[in-house]
Amino acid sequence: MSFICLIEDEKSLSDMIQMNLEMEGHKVYSFKNGLEAMKVANKMDIYQLIILDVMLPEVSGLDICKEIRKYSSVPILFLSAKGTTEDRITGLKLGANDYLSKPFDLEELLLRVSILVGKSSMGEEMSALIIGNKKVDFYTFEVTDALSNQTISLSKKEIELLKLFSEKENIVLPRDEILDRVWGNDQFPTTRTIDNYILSFRKIFEQDPKNPVFFHSIRAVGYKFTNPK
Repeated sequence: MSFICLIEDEKSLSDMIQMNLEMEGHKVYSFKNGLEAMKVANKMDIYQLIILDVMLPEVSGLDICKEIRKYSSVPILFLSAKGTTEDRITGLKLGANDYLSKPFDLEELLLRVSILVGKSSMGEEMSALIIGNKKVDFYTFEVTDALSNQTISLSKKEIELLKLFSEKENIVLPRDEILDRVWGNDQFPTTRTIDNYILSFRKIFEQDPKNPVFFHSIRAVGYKFTNPK
């Protein structure tokens, strides 16, 4: 699953693209207004791909692309009703990775998305973890909310525990195994320590911590991490 940002002001087209991308297993967040997207252009690196319409209200896609490139190399796919060679060259010169003219074939869009997302994630399978609408960066120890763009910091142990859960997704992990894998033999935490970490994760990632979707308690055994797509 990948985080994809869709910036398209035509509602019917935006809804159609989002629905099909989500059917392919991607998580999509959309902007309908150029100015709204421009305000968070410096934080677009949380996404694996940006699909960007050229003609937008208030701020053009070209200006947004130029601003994003000051901060990030995230792949950008331009959509435009203008399909001339000159327009494509302009978009590519500003830093876009691909350009698709409207109207376009849906299968072609999905193929281009697949290629660009594949390039974005190549060799970085364990650099990040997406949980719901949040992205965990294993390098910076930060969790970023894709909706609000707010960021919080995690401890090294929290990151190590999340890495273990991501490696063992859908597998029940006994508390003793978690202690051994994350804390090792040189430290002496109690199983209650793990319980506290899980409570913290639920506050961060779950919409309703009392009814968890991601971090499940398995009575008398341990915990299981699931990540519904």
